[in-house]
Amino acid sequence: MIVRWETNHDYVLVHIHQDMFGDWIFSRAWGQIGTQFGGLKHQLADTLDQAHMWLEDETTIQSSRGFRKVLEVADNTPEGQEAMRQLSLLDVL
Repeated sequence: MIVRWETNHDYVLVHIHQDMFGDWIFSRAWGQIGTQFGGLKHQLADTLDQAHMWLEDETTIQSSRGFRKVLEVADNTPEGQEAMRQLSLLDVL
């Protein structure tokens, strides 16, 4: 699952996925739209339910900061794959 929030200048992107060991990973990327400024953080969740709880918390936080949700898709959709390409660009910075 991939969820993205934006303001006029900033974005936050969350990706919930399983790694090759079956562990649930909660990845969060943030930054300024159109720039390379930002960051990336990965957290290991004990369960998928915990990762979804973190996503609910993130939704509340971003809403309170004036961000609007602009994307919520599965990883294997074309939109999800494009979002992952954008996220992977942060790994090389």
